[in-house]
Amino acid sequence: MKRMTQALAITLALLPAAQVLAEATAIEVRKTNGCGCCLSWMNHLEENGFAPTGENMFGGSLVRFKLDNGVPQRMVSCHTALIDGYVIEGHVPAGDIRRILEERSDAVGLTVPGMPYGSPGMGPEEDREAYDVFLIRENGSTEVFSSYVEG
Repeated sequence: MKRMTQALAITLALLPAAQVLAEATAIEVRKTNGCGCCLSWMNHLEENGFAPTGENMFGGSLVRFKLDNGVPQRMVSCHTALIDGYVIEGHVPAGDIRRILEERSDAVGLTVPGMPYGSPGMGPEEDREAYDVFLIRENGSTEVFSSYVEG
């Protein structure tokens, strides 16, 4: 009986971790082969409850993919992801992705244009430069979704 009680206690202790793994949100990432910052951003997503899968694309094809999915040319970055009807362009923090998914914003998606130092996948957050995450509207206009101050 004691062993059964111990086994039950261990199972119950591990249950929350198993639920988090089972509930990881799938996100498809298009990137170029061997890009270290793309892989670092995907690690950031995994650490925050997402299940990223990567697909390598050649440069010209990746640019076409971005534009075909509604990312304005002035807002492009390194990699492009698709999640639940939204486009996520560049080093967008996981918390902002969760927020757009919860709010169900009427938008194409989110972008962090360029590759700001200290954004997820681009170096230490405590040493970051200030940057904005932009909401991309259906008409191509953008507005600030969230801002990150210098770290």
